[in-house]
Amino acid sequence: MTKDAQLLAQLRRGVIEHCVLALLARGPRYGFDLVRALAAAEGLGTTEGTIYPLLSRLRKEGLLETTWQPSDQGPPRRYYELTDQGRTALEVFHRHWRDFSAAVDEVLEGDK
Repeated sequence: MTKDAQLLAQLRRGVIEHCVLALLARGPRYGFDLVRALAAAEGLGTTEGTIYPLLSRLRKEGLLETTWQPSDQGPPRRYYELTDQGRTALEVFHRHWRDFSAAVDEVLEGDK
């Protein structure tokens, strides 16, 4: 793995959980739909092997709840939805992220 790829993987690991929460704040989704949405965002591409364990952990932590819904394209799908605790976690992250990313931008850009 190149240094660039390592850096991107490290950055992705730090934010992917909250990106999932942000997508679910817009409404319930099933796992593969989340994988596709993240893949569509430049630099956030991820795999089912990353997302499904993450969804399981978030559910165990009480940030998500699930329901099974019928699918026109095969077996029923498990849909994930934010709990109140998940919404609060996302709000806290968003507040910290704005401050953190502004501070990093300030340091990177210097006295331009």
